[in-house]
Amino acid sequence: MSAGELTKLKITAYKDDTFQEEVENGTFHTLLNPEKYAESYKVEYSDQQASGTSAAQPSFVRIPPQDLELEFLFDRSGVIKGHDNKNGEGVLEDIDHFKHVVFDYDGDQHKPNYLLITWGNLLFKGLLTEMGIEYKLFSPDGKPLRAVARAKFKESVEEELRVAQENNNSPDLTHVRIVKEGDTLPLMSNRIYGDSRYYLQVARANGISNFRKLVAGQEIYFPPVKKAE
Repeated sequence: MSAGELTKLKITAYKDDTFQEEVENGTFHTLLNPEKYAESYKVEYSDQQASGTSAAQPSFVRIPPQDLELEFLFDRSGVIKGHDNKNGEGVLEDIDHFKHVVFDYDGDQHKPNYLLITWGNLLFKGLLTEMGIEYKLFSPDGKPLRAVARAKFKESVEEELRVAQENNNSPDLTHVRIVKEGDTLPLMSNRIYGDSRYYLQVARANGISNFRKLVAGQEIYFPPVKKAE
């Protein structure tokens, strides 16, 4: 893809939490890219203390999964080229497809679909937790021609990655990380092992010949290593 080429935000639905089995007709592209999106992070602490004691230092409990908030525009008023109301249903079919991807209950899995949301540097794996739809413009017969959907998503962490995240300082466990902009193998190795010198072992384990050119979104496997004395 050439620099400056328009890329639409994309949501792909999966049946499994390993994001291997795609849902049939389970891909959604936004009509217009969002003006903004919001990521939320929390850290939970416990402030419990023994009866009769003075204030105690809060104790770290856990870091809950990340939250993501997005807005989606649907329009069949004819303002946007190629999106008129020829079928006479306004935006209802577009919203039905959106709901099929992000909201519909999977009878086999007994839960909504797992979702992969990608756009630019945004790479988010999670589940829908909340959605509201506001209808704003109507045809003479009352069919909605424009709507805005506001949705909230909760991060879904695969089991192997969850274990790695909860044991960041253990050299004896397997770790998997997603490369972010600016990441290098020495930098990532230092985060995992506390020592950047292990980057050559990581490069060999992943078959990486040029460790200076990592791609954002790439998954890197960090094997157990024996700490140097």
